[in-house]
Amino acid sequence: MQTVSDLDLVNMIKAGNHLAFSELYQRYKIVLYLHIKKMLNNEDETKDIIQETFTYIWVNRLDLNISTSVKSYLYTTVRNKVLNVITHQKFENNYLNSLQNIIEIGEFSTDEKIRENELIALIERGIENLPAKMREVFELSRKYHLSHKEISEKLNISDKTVKKQISNAIKILRLEVRNFILLFSFI
Repeated sequence: MQTVSDLDLVNMIKAGNHLAFSELYQRYKIVLYLHIKKMLNNEDETKDIIQETFTYIWVNRLDLNISTSVKSYLYTTVRNKVLNVITHQKFENNYLNSLQNIIEIGEFSTDEKIRENELIALIERGIENLPAKMREVFELSRKYHLSHKEISEKLNISDKTVKKQISNAIKILRLEVRNFILLFSFI
């Protein structure tokens, strides 16, 4: 199989050929590993991204549409997954820092916990009240950490539509959160 082109391998994978899938994995696992490791410097995350990428390819093989080279497709996919991991890590770090500040200052009170729960419930209701397609795009992005490209492929919509839907969802949710904060700033 070493003489078979990457695109031929993809076509064979679409037909359910496990050997072709294995060959594609063998061709790219090391270079992708090194590429991801250089960006994240975390072995577990790196292995997870490689596994997620190839699992996605196999699970979605029938819908796989690679318009560029396979190598470019793989690099773009892992780059998007790395960016999702970095974004998630920043969010986690900010949350943990905020929590640490609250603990250090000693301001964590029952009243604040109630407000926090109300804010979480408000956001969840806001997400539930989004138009169905917008909610689906938003949840795929924020809850399942799919890239815009992965969402567009999964839902058969353009990247531009994905970006617009996420942007609109954030605007709607931000307005609800802002109103909530304004309400409690007067209390």
